[in-house]
Amino acid sequence: MKKVVVTGGSGKAGRAVVRDLIEHGYEVLNIDVAAPAERTVPFLKIDLTDYGQTVEALKNADAVVHLAAIPAPGILSDQKTFEINTNSTYNVFSAAALLKLQRVVWASSETTLGLPFDNPEPRYAPIDEAHPLYPTWSYALSKVVGEVMAEHFSRWSGIPYIALRFSNIMEPDEYANFPSYQADARLRKWNLWSYVDARDVAQSCRLGLEAPITGAEAFIIASADTVMERTNRDLMAEVFPNVPLKEGTGDHETLLGVEKAKRMLGYQPGSWWR
Repeated sequence: MKKVVVTGGSGKAGRAVVRDLIEHGYEVLNIDVAAPAERTVPFLKIDLTDYGQTVEALKNADAVVHLAAIPAPGILSDQKTFEINTNSTYNVFSAAALLKLQRVVWASSETTLGLPFDNPEPRYAPIDEAHPLYPTWSYALSKVVGEVMAEHFSRWSGIPYIALRFSNIMEPDEYANFPSYQADARLRKWNLWSYVDARDVAQSCRLGLEAPITGAEAFIIASADTVMERTNRDLMAEVFPNVPLKEGTGDHETLLGVEKAKRMLGYQPGSWWR
């Protein structure tokens, strides 16, 4: 499984994933609507909302890492965000099944879990994959729909479909912003003070290609720690006093739990900003 198509390979996550796959000996094709700033692998400009183009782009691949999407709410209208994200994901999933690819790894989102945790609050912390999904806007809903589609495409095709629920992706130069979060615990409470380094995003995608997984699985992907200097117990007591914090949770341990990813993928996140 050495020929991998990365959709959205020109974006923040995509750049890190392409770089990591190259370093680990994969043959990579980047497909995106935007050309990369630096072309390190072959690039094909593809509109993934067009099924024919999607099939053509994947036809020589062993696997696909599907990162392309409208990456957040507020960029386009809610309707257009939902339409593009669900249509493109359907086309990638369907093309993968048609072409009998060996693996589909794709970007779901932390937003499926109920962000920004205003109403309702999280049921417990750290959150894990057993926590109910509670999309609160169309972007998050598009990712929930993608996870449901993945379950059925995997059932129909026998192909593993690996959903990675990425936290807020950070590149190293963005850590300079972290001191500004410290004075007000509510500034970053919307995702339980979590983040994920782009290098951990890349690691998780590669492990998603390699791990011995069958069926459709979803994994929370976050860095090992929170963005805060204050302890989790202090933060939860101030902002979420009615939400139970699991016994044994470390002072700065991520509150988007990654134990399932560690166990099944072999994921080893870093505490990057510290």
